[in-house]
Amino acid sequence: MVLGRMLFSTRLCGRPSKGGLLDNLRRTISIHKSAQLRVAVTSGSSPMRYFLVCQSPPPAGDESPHLLQVSALLPVVIGMRPLWILTALLCSAPLVLAQTQPAAPNLLFLFADDHSFEVLGARGLVDVETPNLDRLAARSVRFERAYNMGSWSGAVCVASRTMLNTGRYLWRARAVEKALEQERAEKRLWPQMMRAGGYRTFMTGKWHVGVPAESVFDETRHVRGGMPKTVESAYNRPLAGEDDEWSPSDPALGGFWEGGKHWSEVTADDAIDFIRAGKAAVQPWFLYTAFNAPHDPRQSPAEYVAKYPPSRVRVPEDFLPVYPHAEAIGAGPGLRDEKLAPFPRTKHAVKVHRGEYFALITHLDAQLGRILDALETSGQAGDTWVFFTADHGLAVGHHGLFGKQNMYEHSLRVPLLVTGPGVKAGVVNAPVYLQDVMATCLELAGVEKPAHVEFQSLLPLIRGETTQGTAEPVYGAYLELQRAVIADGMKLIAYPKAGVLRLYDLQADPEERRDLADDPAQAAAMRRLFVRLLEVQVSMEDALDLKAVFGSLVGAP
Repeated sequence: MVLGRMLFSTRLCGRPSKGGLLDNLRRTISIHKSAQLRVAVTSGSSPMRYFLVCQSPPPAGDESPHLLQVSALLPVVIGMRPLWILTALLCSAPLVLAQTQPAAPNLLFLFADDHSFEVLGARGLVDVETPNLDRLAARSVRFERAYNMGSWSGAVCVASRTMLNTGRYLWRARAVEKALEQERAEKRLWPQMMRAGGYRTFMTGKWHVGVPAESVFDETRHVRGGMPKTVESAYNRPLAGEDDEWSPSDPALGGFWEGGKHWSEVTADDAIDFIRAGKAAVQPWFLYTAFNAPHDPRQSPAEYVAKYPPSRVRVPEDFLPVYPHAEAIGAGPGLRDEKLAPFPRTKHAVKVHRGEYFALITHLDAQLGRILDALETSGQAGDTWVFFTADHGLAVGHHGLFGKQNMYEHSLRVPLLVTGPGVKAGVVNAPVYLQDVMATCLELAGVEKPAHVEFQSLLPLIRGETTQGTAEPVYGAYLELQRAVIADGMKLIAYPKAGVLRLYDLQADPEERRDLADDPAQAAAMRRLFVRLLEVQVSMEDALDLKAVFGSLVGAP
């Protein structure tokens, strides 16, 4: 927490001039409860950042503002270079120049909801218009295999966002979710760590984490829940031979139009306002922009809906009227997401829902374009890192499923684009977790990653320093009903309640249409992957006993 701030001018390197205190270098000091001082130094167009360490902290529990006064400038020599100690009056604590490094960048985090990895025009996998994401992708590192681990509840977004903001892997995140207020009190959450690192933090849109957003960000606007209010006519449709009462472009139905303006537009407005105000700020900023789109109800203005008539939309090659193990894996007709379309699935229903999904994503893309344009026109783009991703994917007609509560690629994988100063555009095929964005931002901010943060920085991959993914092997889980592991281009899915294993060769069969579990030639691969899954369960503190059901694979009784 920032406890004090002041402006002053002087030289930090070399002997002070006669008019040193009137020097045209402007410096802003922010004093933190951690006793670390951040000094942002601007000289012309070349900002630099200095860290100064307070030798003794403010009194314990003291949250009140303090005035900092420079009382003296004393020369000291480090190596062969003369530096200067700033003696300041703050609880009689002297301040010592510790190190210098480039200025902290701004961080713009753009977060979608239910956005599958495939629905990005630049990928060329589906016929969808995302011109603004495409132009962002053209100057970004695009992570082709970014995953969410899964969930301990049907609300997969809660698990994903809890992992993102606590930094913990799935089951440890679940454990800490029950004590999030303690996490907040100890300032362990992502936005709190950014604030402690000297950032001005702002949040708008979907939060869905178990503490109030207002308690962990400096400023919030239009904080939303998990989804817009349910619109009953959005479910169990369209029915063959019956009129469809649903209109995805009718504001009178509420949902995304509750409050009078589409939520995606409101979220973009808030982000743009903050970016414009940030131009005059001295502190670097962290902008957490979280859209509810493209989560259902899939509503967008008529001109977007008109882009995707059923005649334009392709039915996925893995289409099934009914997924054979739906009930046993917790994705049957009783699950809210699965109720959106009628059972058995029809190709027409899949086309209609996918068209509305694409329309909402194209509308979201337009709002992202507005934000990116505002960043450019503000003059801050050159000092800002931009991240775009989503909390998880979505089936929307793949494999006879409509939700995200499954272990298939369309539901586990998300788009992940990263760009910033000096970033060379390219593609990374190594597997990562989307929550690695949190650790990446900490590193960019110069904040030491705490021991409890398990996710890893993506910067070594972005800089080309390694080809090793942060998620090797990839682990997936849903309730006590599904487990998955991905390694060496193969995926093993376990359904313990159904007593079923499924095996896919993701390189030869990326759409996961051919289950190889019964192929005798794949028996060794099955055993190898099952052992890997058991090993990663141990590291994840996953208590589900798969050997009780599938132990014969490894010779267990």
